[in-house]
Amino acid sequence: MADLIVPTKTADSDGNVLSITPQSAGWEYIGFDIYSLKKGQKLKKNTENQEICIVILTGKSNVSTKEEKWENIGQRMDIFEKIPPYSVYVSNDDHYEVEAVTDLEIAVCAAPGKGTYPARLITPQDVGVEHRGAGNIARQVHNILPEQKPADSLLVVEVFTPEGNWSSYPPHKHDQDNLPHESYLEETYYHKVNPGHGFAIQRVYTDDQSLDETMIIKDGDAVLVPKGYHPVSAPPGYEVYYLNVMAGPVRTWKFNNSKDHEWIMEEKLALK
Repeated sequence: MADLIVPTKTADSDGNVLSITPQSAGWEYIGFDIYSLKKGQKLKKNTENQEICIVILTGKSNVSTKEEKWENIGQRMDIFEKIPPYSVYVSNDDHYEVEAVTDLEIAVCAAPGKGTYPARLITPQDVGVEHRGAGNIARQVHNILPEQKPADSLLVVEVFTPEGNWSSYPPHKHDQDNLPHESYLEETYYHKVNPGHGFAIQRVYTDDQSLDETMIIKDGDAVLVPKGYHPVSAPPGYEVYYLNVMAGPVRTWKFNNSKDHEWIMEEKLALK
């Protein structure tokens, strides 16, 4: 059995409650951390050879880098308010300091950087809001750092799946370095469930079923997607959030739907 779930743990002295590194995941590109900071607590890190996207999941904060400072940024106090977040992009060979103005939860998304772009604030107005799918595969997408916006490696998006709906559906994959047909992208899913005692279901599988895992996901779990298809289901009574981070050798999202299931999207859209 593949070990693809990374659960939330008790906060360490920095406030870290979840950590994924390329070494722990067994891949090359993505690092991902969740920090839960109390009001007044500070977090300071060097970016080294990584570019960083700090997503303010809930709460308000002050964020500074070598050259920039933004004060009292953050808007939503609960993820399921479903409003786009504030985020901060930081290049490699820089540092960032986050000070919690209120209790704060942040995601720190990391991938190899080249120093191409300066640090910048990504406001809610900069985030593209998309309603994808139809019927029981409809979901709300917030494009935080899509490929149309500047970065060296990172792609960052968050998705809200209504109760009883499926997401990342039809099942799709991006595990072949075969452009222009498909790109190789590692991916993490960080899940939240509302109400928090609920659960989600995620399957990660390949065509040959050399990888085929169906997992019960709890509030605060992250899932590794090293390859294959990766659909998500929100059970009746529970809405599901996930934050996706993707990175690979080329910063483009070219995917292929499962040939067995791609007809479903056409049918749902026809009934819309």
